Amino acid sequence: MATGPLPPPITSSLISSSSNSHSTSSSRSKLPPLLSPSPLPRHNYQQQAQSKKRRELLLKGGLGLLPLALVESILKEPLTVPSAEAKEAVVGSFLPPSPSDPSFVLFKASAKDTPALRAGNVQPYQFIIPPTWKQMRVANILSGNYCQPKCAEPWVEVKFEDEKQGKLQVVASPLIRLTNKPNATIEDIGNPEKVIASLGPFVTGNTYDPDELLETTVEKLGDLTYYKYALETPFALTGSHNLAKATAKGNTVVLFVVSASDKQWQASQKTLKAMLDSFQV
Repeated sequence: MATGPLPPPITSSLISSSSNSHSTSSSRSKLPPLLSPSPLPRHNYQQQAQSKKRRELLLKGGLGLLPLALVESILKEPLTVPSAEAKEAVVGSFLPPSPSDPSFVLFKASAKDTPALRAGNVQPYQFIIPPTWKQMRVANILSGNYCQPKCAEPWVEVKFEDEKQGKLQVVASPLIRLTNKPNATIEDIGNPEKVIASLGPFVTGNTYDPDELLETTVEKLGDLTYYKYALETPFALTGSHNLAKATAKGNTVVLFVVSASDKQWQASQKTLKAMLDSFQV
């Protein structure tokens, strides 16, 4: 019986090639898709959240105006998470009544209150405040804790708030930022307009326009001279009405600020002015 030609034999090299091809194809099908992102570790999410929080605090605190190098160094600092005991507290629950006016309580800053006072970089100061106000926590990146005792830029000492009446903060600035003269008085730095031009952004929380300055007053208390300011600041982050008082002592200029919205100002203007008048270093 006649038969056709036989097919060529399958060589071992062809078998090997086919086997390898099949194996490669199989292994490729098991590879994960190129666009499937692996989930970020939990600690990465926490780092991102902390970084975002720092930037928000810098903007709210008015320190977005700092030099870029300093901002970058601050952003690298660990964000201090306040303890459960560090809750905002009504000042009437822990401060004594003011001897001059029992309707207020008296706040006397001491070394236990701020990093700068502990470092001896700021002289103790005091002021009266309504007992219904709350003392607010100052974020570590705004408190100057990262740079004491040789901070190059201003920092926030203390903060207080009342939803119906307004806000209060004490800001300290190294003297070297305003003058090269050691232990200069505020008169040595310049006139009231020159001083507020330098410190205005720390009153408003963003920018300062000389047209926002309504009134300046110079007063003497003991050995120190104080510059007082009334500002109408419609675009300020702190509030549309700001009262400020500044003096210089030692290596620091201390700035006291009370702020209010239009609604708060109508109800608490006299109270805020009394607080401003009471401030002294």
